Amino acid sequence: WETIFLFPSVRHLGESFKMGAYKYVQELWRKKQSDVMRFLLRVRCWQYRNLSAIHRAPRPTRPEKAHRLGYKAKQGDVIYRIRLRRGGRKKPVPKGATYGKPVHQGVNQMKFARNLQSVAEERVGRACGALRVLNSYWVGQDSTYKFFEVILVDPFHKAVRHDAEMQWICKPVMKHRELRGRTAAGRKSRGLGKGHLHHKTTGGSWRASWKRRNTLSLRRYR
Repeated sequence: WETIFLFPSVRHLGESFKMGAYKYVQELWRKKQSDVMRFLLRVRCWQYRNLSAIHRAPRPTRPEKAHRLGYKAKQGDVIYRIRLRRGGRKKPVPKGATYGKPVHQGVNQMKFARNLQSVAEERVGRACGALRVLNSYWVGQDSTYKFFEVILVDPFHKAVRHDAEMQWICKPVMKHRELRGRTAAGRKSRGLGKGHLHHKTTGGSWRASWKRRNTLSLRRYR
């Protein structure tokens, strides 16, 4: 693990960097089309398909990714793996009759507003109601399913409550973060950001922005 690796961006400077074990694993996961990763992912997908839709994993499949997202190999931190069906959804209407105006008559090509990773966090959070969802990451997919691993934290475990880096998630306001779009995957569908592309969510959300712009406020001294 002590191999010297020269990054292309600084090769002309003659600088060298030591790559640790996690860095090698991270580089492996970046090359998902390589022979090694294609074989591994195919075998793992076969294994995951034969397990329950939601089950606890004994350890993270991607330890370097889990640690970058806040996972610690200590008491109070657990990993759950979940299987979700891929693709859009069909509108549940009888014989395709929506009984509405043409703009809302679509049936077959409906897309959900949030991504599948956010849905995975939501389902695991509901199944493990006493735990707090910290983050999640992709571990595989096939033609029918996508597989994610969700990092959960026990907010009442002493090892978590005494950890200065982790005790923020023990606050009552952090209950079911995944249901309110507070996780990294959930924030992506809220339109948050900076610049002219995100001016509709200035002030926290598009609903707050709309309400502020459409509310008449007659201020005077009281």
